[in-house]
Amino acid sequence: MGNKPYMIQVYRNRKWRPIFSDELLPGDICSITRSQNENPVPCDMLLLRGPCIVDESMLTGESVPQMKEPVENIEFDHVLDVSVDSRLHIIFGGTKVVQHTPPGKASHGIKSGDNGCIAYVLRTGYNTSQGKLLKTILYGVKRVTANNLETFMFIVFLLFFAIAAASYVWIEGTKDETRNKYKLFLECTLILTSVVPPELPIELSLAVNSSLLALSKFGVFCTEPFRIPFAGKIDICCFDKTGTLTTDQLVVEGIAGLPGKKRVSSIAEAPLETHQVLATCHSLAQLEDTLVGDPLEKATLTAVDWNLTKGDVVISQKIRSQPLKIVQRFHFSSALKRMSVIASKQEPGSVECSYMVTVKGAAETLKSMFTQIPENYDEVHSEMSREGARVLSMGYKKLGQLSSSQVRELTRDDVEKDLIFAGFVVISCPLKSDSKAVIRDILHSSHYVAMITGDNPLTACHVAKELALTKKPHTLVLTKPNTNDNEWHWESIDETVILPIIPQGGRKELIDKYDLCLTGEGLTEMQTSYMKYLNLLLPSVSVFARVAPKQKEFVITTLKSLGFVTLMCGDGTNDVGALRHAHCGVALLSNSPLKFPSKKKEKEKKDKDANDSIKHRRPKAVGDKPGSGKINTKAARSRAVAKGEDLTMSKKKLNAMMKEIEDQEAAQVVKLGDASIASPFTSKLSSTKCVSHIVKQGRCTLVTTLQMFKILALNALILAYSQSVLYLDGVKFSDSQATLQGLLLAGCFLFISRSKPLKVLSKSRPLPNIFNVYTIVTVLSQFAVHFLALVFLVQEAKSRSPKEDKINLEKDFEPNILNSTVYIISMSLQLSTFAVNYKGHPFMESLRENKPLLFSIIFSSVGIIGLVSGLVPDLSHQFEIIDFPEEFRLILIQVLAADMLAALVIDRTLQFLLGGGRLRSV
Repeated sequence: MGNKPYMIQVYRNRKWRPIFSDELLPGDICSITRSQNENPVPCDMLLLRGPCIVDESMLTGESVPQMKEPVENIEFDHVLDVSVDSRLHIIFGGTKVVQHTPPGKASHGIKSGDNGCIAYVLRTGYNTSQGKLLKTILYGVKRVTANNLETFMFIVFLLFFAIAAASYVWIEGTKDETRNKYKLFLECTLILTSVVPPELPIELSLAVNSSLLALSKFGVFCTEPFRIPFAGKIDICCFDKTGTLTTDQLVVEGIAGLPGKKRVSSIAEAPLETHQVLATCHSLAQLEDTLVGDPLEKATLTAVDWNLTKGDVVISQKIRSQPLKIVQRFHFSSALKRMSVIASKQEPGSVECSYMVTVKGAAETLKSMFTQIPENYDEVHSEMSREGARVLSMGYKKLGQLSSSQVRELTRDDVEKDLIFAGFVVISCPLKSDSKAVIRDILHSSHYVAMITGDNPLTACHVAKELALTKKPHTLVLTKPNTNDNEWHWESIDETVILPIIPQGGRKELIDKYDLCLTGEGLTEMQTSYMKYLNLLLPSVSVFARVAPKQKEFVITTLKSLGFVTLMCGDGTNDVGALRHAHCGVALLSNSPLKFPSKKKEKEKKDKDANDSIKHRRPKAVGDKPGSGKINTKAARSRAVAKGEDLTMSKKKLNAMMKEIEDQEAAQVVKLGDASIASPFTSKLSSTKCVSHIVKQGRCTLVTTLQMFKILALNALILAYSQSVLYLDGVKFSDSQATLQGLLLAGCFLFISRSKPLKVLSKSRPLPNIFNVYTIVTVLSQFAVHFLALVFLVQEAKSRSPKEDKINLEKDFEPNILNSTVYIISMSLQLSTFAVNYKGHPFMESLRENKPLLFSIIFSSVGIIGLVSGLVPDLSHQFEIIDFPEEFRLILIQVLAADMLAALVIDRTLQFLLGGGRLRSV
């Protein structure tokens, strides 16, 4: 993850010298070029001279290269704020320079010998943006393992019974002076190590590993397996919007607000000036025959059908217009919420150039800059935003003919005033095809759902309404002082409801009547002035809009501190902090498909490609015409090769297929800035359906783990009695008996851990932990039933066996009625604990559907009945079981059947009364 040192040119002691990049210090002036070896920028730097284009995907996860401008071009009275201007003037460590333009040879100022851009070192090491990201990933949250507090308390609980059993053996055993104390001590140690189940870690790992394999079939991979049970306890699911719930594909709907036109008119109907604004007002660049830049700007340029050349000239493809050259850009700033460009065009029949200013930005920001505002300006903007569209206002101004020096002297304030309104460009970001279904399933399965996005609150609230995250008549947005109220207040989207920040009815009035939306500014205000009130309100907020990455992290950490189990699903670097701190962080790989292609379609495509290649290899008929795709003469072929053209159809198809394969491989490469680096769960697909799969598997694993704890606890308690009281009565098992018991036990545990979740998420929730009233009461009640059955049958067996004056604990195993009875009871009780405590619906397969476990239990039951009944004498002889007296055999079968039935009735009654999990109330 670190950067490998390489040689870089640095200006020290008034001359340029090469040094290793890891020797750079803050304050150094160095030269930055496009590296032949694709070396990353070594640290955070301020660009002083020469513009460049930088690939920041390694750091931000965004595949769009960013244009960087030197500070020498900004106005002298501008105060440089690193937090505000960083996106435009700072090159971050870990990024790669893909194109650079050295300072002009005729210009004054420092220049480097290698024709690089001049930069000033700001931060190195862990202080850089890359370093901070690495710290978040490496040290942000402690890894989750099986060694949690609950497991420790469970072991302590069993240890209490183990110590009691061992103490009983020692006290009773030492009463006989002739007994070997050393062997008695070994027996006590054996009780301690057997009662606390040694198989506990492997049983927990089995359940988790089965879930890992099941998730991998859905394209979900997990780096921290013991977070899977957390997915079964989730209270709040938080989703990013853009790229997660909505697609990355932006659609330009048209132009709104034009006088005399319908509500939204197509781009073809828009006037020439509107086309010119969309064609020039952007930060796009042509890089190796590829257009790079903001996807929104690429979508608008494509929509107007203008082409951008390497010389920053835009040429219209459809409408008749002179080409426009972008002369100067005043880049977009999140603080100013606008961008402006000075463009020139050559007048027909003249060598002089006339200039125009094109501006686009937030509607509320540009409103004061227009000379004349349409009457329905605010109405159109609000209406479009409420429908979930991104709305940008556009304006222009004609400057006429100017000299180059006059253009250079123009400041941002000069150009961004007295504008003519050119309409609103309306851009929509459609929902992913399965987003509605996924959110519906998660809401139905007793979860709270929230959206955390950096997008506009009106757009976010519209998407939330579409997804049924907000169902109440009004959604209130926490709004800063405006014309409606001179203090912070809650305001509905249509501005019909206005409430103070703490209404008279308090928090209850807000939550019961309205859905809530918090903006980043509102969150900051509440953190500053109403922190206690924020803690009460935060779990009830449905939409968080215009929030910064750190605020996303704050929302997740605050929810965690309030006791909620959280899931965060996102796809970008702005989600890294939140993904890392959530109990279950789910990252979606960007540029990946929504679902896996079906095997049938893949096979059809391969067959079609094979047939096409055979068809193109087939020789042409004699009558084929020259223009039919074949190069007829040797000279024509050599000319085509010299021009770089390849007119052979099969070759073209092969190249297209190779490019497609490369694109697919490139889409799956995970970089440092990708959300999946920090997230415990990563989906290979870009669909949110993976969240449903993770929750289903989490619930299944959680229930499996809890029932394993119950089974292990019951077996351990029975074992504590068997190895203490019954040991002193001389009860032993033969090697073959112990082997059979161990194999059946291992088989049942294996098949329990391989249970599959149901296809539909249940509304009921599983119990979140081991130590709850239901689990403790059912374990102790079942143990009491098993204990009574065990004691009764042992007494019955003792009454039928010859009395010994002194029990020899060290003699070899001999089959007798007591040994055989205790062995049959032990086997039956183990079988009973599995059959009774296996849960099945509504979280996983029922016992009838889990065929391996069902057959294992049936096989064991048949084996026990065979041993008790003596129907197969050879089997009884093999496992050293005596032939029971007829009347005792009847008692044995009746008691075992009654024991299992009583345990089942008690467990199901307690489950009905106490066994339901509840969603934590907000």
